[in-house]
Amino acid sequence: MNVIEINRLTKMYGKSRGITDVSFSVEEGEIFGFIGPNGAGKSTTIRLLLSLIYPTSGSATIFGKDVVKFAPEIKKEIGYLPSEVFYYDNMKVIDLLKYSASFYKKDCTKRITELAEVMELDLTKKIDDLSLGNKKKVGIVQGLLHEPKLIILDEPTSGLDPLMQQRFFDLLEKENQKGATILFSSHILSEVQRLCDRVAIIKDGAIVQVEKISELKQNNYKKFKIETVLPLSGDYFEMPGVNQLEVKGTTTSFIFRGDINTVMQKVSTVEIANLWVEEPDLEEIFMHFYQREE
Repeated sequence: MNVIEINRLTKMYGKSRGITDVSFSVEEGEIFGFIGPNGAGKSTTIRLLLSLIYPTSGSATIFGKDVVKFAPEIKKEIGYLPSEVFYYDNMKVIDLLKYSASFYKKDCTKRITELAEVMELDLTKKIDDLSLGNKKKVGIVQGLLHEPKLIILDEPTSGLDPLMQQRFFDLLEKENQKGATILFSSHILSEVQRLCDRVAIIKDGAIVQVEKISELKQNNYKKFKIETVLPLSGDYFEMPGVNQLEVKGTTTSFIFRGDINTVMQKVSTVEIANLWVEEPDLEEIFMHFYQREE
């Protein structure tokens, strides 16, 4: 079963592009990554899913229900953490969280305490006395206090120190093990690589790839570094499947996708001093999608 279904979702701001024909689905129990740099369309897509804004065309469903028609009903089962959090400064943390919990018609007192302990959040402080990182912790607790079936996170780790990031990731994995589905939006590739099963890559408001993290990293791509006895011309290894080609003196490096034998045949025609073939990390694969020609 797909918890999220997005079909050709488009949002225009006048003549300006928001997102165009975005389509992907998120399966029940999955941790799904949504990656792209700032301005690529991640937050717009999420706001459309939450009916904070409305689409120009296309549609989306959550739990099989249209996100616009059934928005109030759907939101009861969603935990949302925006990229930036804003609160009433004069409220105490515990009062804000109790107020949030009141919308779900369930006693969340124990859950709030448990989450605050995990994230080392002082519930007695006023919001305006908190640092950016501690305000983000409030957002995390607020998004999870009602044990939602779907957790939507938009750039969730900004402001958190490395220790808190690790605790947050551990917390998300526990929620996932309990059955929660997670949509995780980020421009930090290591986070996506650490947490997610599959990933959608968005560029200029359009999806360019949806694939398993394991498949992105395995076999499809290889990172070559070739040291030759004599310098090569800059275009010597320009061939189909070669990306991020860089030549420095006698050293040539690139990312290759395709039949590795075609590269090795090319390598065999020059005198080699040294050769490295490695698995590229997700960041390097990601840059391939952003640098390749349309």
